Amino acid sequence: MRHNASGTNIGNYRWTICGLLFFATTINYLDRQVLSLLAPSLSKEFGWSNTDYANIAAAFQLVYAVALLFAGRVVDRIGTRRAYHLAIFIWSLGAIAHAYSLAIGNAVNSVFAAIGLAAVPASVAGFIVSRAILAIGEAGNFPAAIKATAEFFPKTERSFATGIFNSGANIGAILAPISVPVIASIWGWEAAFMWIGAIGFLWMAFWGGYYEEPGKGHRLGKAELAYINHDAEVPDEACVDPQARKATWGELLRCRQTWAFAFGKFMTDGIWWFFLFWLPKYLSSAYGMTGTALSFPLTVLYSMTMVGSIGGGWLPKYFIARGRSVYDARMKAMLLIAFCPLVVLLAEPLGSMGYWIPVILIGIGASAHQAWSANLFTTASDWFPKNAVGSVVGIGGLAGGIGGVLVTKLGGALFDHYGALGEIQTGYLIMFAICATAYLAAWVVMKLLVPVHKMAELPKGLQNA
Repeated sequence: MRHNASGTNIGNYRWTICGLLFFATTINYLDRQVLSLLAPSLSKEFGWSNTDYANIAAAFQLVYAVALLFAGRVVDRIGTRRAYHLAIFIWSLGAIAHAYSLAIGNAVNSVFAAIGLAAVPASVAGFIVSRAILAIGEAGNFPAAIKATAEFFPKTERSFATGIFNSGANIGAILAPISVPVIASIWGWEAAFMWIGAIGFLWMAFWGGYYEEPGKGHRLGKAELAYINHDAEVPDEACVDPQARKATWGELLRCRQTWAFAFGKFMTDGIWWFFLFWLPKYLSSAYGMTGTALSFPLTVLYSMTMVGSIGGGWLPKYFIARGRSVYDARMKAMLLIAFCPLVVLLAEPLGSMGYWIPVILIGIGASAHQAWSANLFTTASDWFPKNAVGSVVGIGGLAGGIGGVLVTKLGGALFDHYGALGEIQTGYLIMFAICATAYLAAWVVMKLLVPVHKMAELPKGLQNA
């Protein structure tokens, strides 16, 4: 337990909150990963092309992106506690809805037929609707989690706390290939969606029982609250008037810091989506792996990402302890991390040596993404007052979602094109090159936009609104 200068125990309730955020993020990624793991078998069952699958995945990303924009505003308006409850309730319902996608698709096509619109295959329509519901709920996870981190952690600990809760994405990605193929093989693919989706309702009980707003409960002591706010750059940042006017999107978009964060998300979010949604398809097309055969290599790959998430969150603390400012430490860490995905360039050329080569190399790239993400998220709370963080994360999420849609659609088009020519490896070579170089490009533009640390210049009176 940490002590302050007078020797008083500070307390560790903030780490309880971090644990709750970790488990929520784990559930978040469990739910979204089910489809990608079942994609090879579902594609055969329903006759999906790579473009069909890309359309389903892109529908999730597009709705997720738009919902993120509004999710940040909702989180800032109704608060972290209620926003998180609402988000996980909706996404758990959406996850379970996948089990009924055929019925949903038939209903959607009936409506389309009644108004004279062309129908799409029922399976595609049903999964698109289910993914859309899932996306609306899941959009609330990261704005709420980043806002909670800004509320419960000082700036010097935020990237580490973000790295810890963000590692829940890796745990979810690890647990999914272990559990989903087994459930599907025994009880069917519908059961996989239903069982995994129901976990979110259990988390809601713990969140309701343990979460208390800073300064409004008995679990967070005065010493810990003072420690959390000791390095706030905005005077009285913790004293938020919930009735005061919030910064508008226009006011936030006039800040270079908003554009730096949004560009970082636009360039790199799609890379993680590509790893998440296409790796099972890649292993299936390149090495004939399906079902439970995917479990072990994907478990190894996503286990590697935990190192990146937690290590990436810790790295700025290492530089801060050696005299670097928070901003310089963050940007130096992100630059070092941005070089790591370059190894993905070798995944396809060396893939003929066996599937473990691309699995390990892509694992390094995915690990680097999680390290990058832990720091990128924290820049929003470095540059903006706490009450604006949710909205800024929402804007960045929209940009990241648009980038994800473009990457997913490009991948589907390339794989169908080169697959028809019998050269699908060329499609993956192009996509892996994009994955490898995106982070350096993002870092350069972010550094040009915000060359030195500076809090966003919001209208006077809104910094504490």
